[in-house]
Amino acid sequence: MTTDAIVRPARPSDARVLAELRWTFKQEDDDGQPPTPARPVEEAERWIRDRLGDGRWSAWVAETDGEICGHVFLCLVERMPEPYADNNPFGYVTNFFVLPSQRNKGAGAALLEALKQHARSAGLEGLIVWPSERSTPLYQRSGFQPPEELLELPLDT
Repeated sequence: MTTDAIVRPARPSDARVLAELRWTFKQEDDDGQPPTPARPVEEAERWIRDRLGDGRWSAWVAETDGEICGHVFLCLVERMPEPYADNNPFGYVTNFFVLPSQRNKGAGAALLEALKQHARSAGLEGLIVWPSERSTPLYQRSGFQPPEELLELPLDT
């Protein structure tokens, strides 16, 4: 499968488009007419701009015809120093989204490949993700596997 999408690192100046896509991504999960967002998209725009600007988060975008059509975000999870082993961070993969018009054309796979290349070159210990039912097959085709050691404790709020 080939794609015409170009994948590149996201920049703080992409924050508005990334925030709008984030809102589209979350509304897509609602059946029928999505509710009116409780938060303005500008809140997400500021959050994304701040984190991309100061390096707390990294992201990659896929572009077709000069327009962003997909993205994936990465947050480093630091590990406590230890005396007998490396304490390289893990990468938490999140907010992976491709516009419906560009799905199954290779943009998603290209985004994950760019993310994996970055993770390897940065010396990360591994990547973790909580995939949706819909995205699980793509993650698995990209090499992600069910964890052997991870436990989760959902907290009721």
